[in-house]
Amino acid sequence: MNATLKDYSRQQLAAQPIGAWTGMAFRLVVGALREQLAVEGLTQPHWWILNHAAGSPGRWNREELTERLVPWDDARTDFPRVFDDLVARGWLTEDESTGRIALTTEGEEGRARARERNLRVHQQVHEGIDTADFATTIDVLRRVVANMGGDGNLPD
Repeated sequence: MNATLKDYSRQQLAAQPIGAWTGMAFRLVVGALREQLAVEGLTQPHWWILNHAAGSPGRWNREELTERLVPWDDARTDFPRVFDDLVARGWLTEDESTGRIALTTEGEEGRARARERNLRVHQQVHEGIDTADFATTIDVLRRVVANMGGDGNLPD
């Protein structure tokens, strides 16, 4: 959806409440991502776990990965239930001696399908936005997070 945007002065834009705009962006972007994940029967926490397991095979156990993901969770997720679901689907395995998780072939296939869906949302988000402007926006938001006492570093 390409909306026609009005032009505003820098002064008008700088006077806007960042919480309102970031909140609206969050609801729209995350809502679209969650809608696409739901097609695969996944939630965002499923997606996070799958990506971490794919990105660092054998690095994570349930407790370590849950601790890593909780700060990003806005839904008070029952992470043990999500892990159990991925294991029950046959998408995730756990080493019996170390507890380290790994994706199965089926898990990687499901992650790849969900990734394709999510990429469409990311493309929509980036429409009409120069890469440099997008990077500046992310950098500004990182600073806002840090100014408010949060971790402004990029996730691992």
